[in-house]
Amino acid sequence: QVQLVESGGGSVQAGGSLRLSCATSNRPYCMAWFRQAPGQELEGVARITSGGSLDYVDSVKGRFTISQDNAKNTLYLQMNSLKPEDTAMYYCAATRLDRLWCRLSRNDFTYWGQGTQVTVSS
Repeated sequence: QVQLVESGGGSVQAGGSLRLSCATSNRPYCMAWFRQAPGQELEGVARITSGGSLDYVDSVKGRFTISQDNAKNTLYLQMNSLKPEDTAMYYCAATRLDRLWCRLSRNDFTYWGQGTQVTVSS
């Protein structure tokens, strides 16, 4: 079982920055951030593995950075140069503890946080 608690969302103007945090109760091999805008499908944003492998959706490459602090069991998403189209509910996700690979796909993730809202105004 993995428990996830997100924080750090809020409202910001276009061009601004936010950092999302996700406190975890364990250290799964794969963790990721997903987002869902109103009326849109859930979208994978960024994925990280304990081995250091990173993956980003094209729309955030160069602007967002996923990282983790193993000592604190915390996952981060640093979001810079935010755009109005980044507005969404952001979710932290983790795989089962016995899973040692993942793609940036919702089907690969078992545990989900409650979400934190990010709103970017123009």
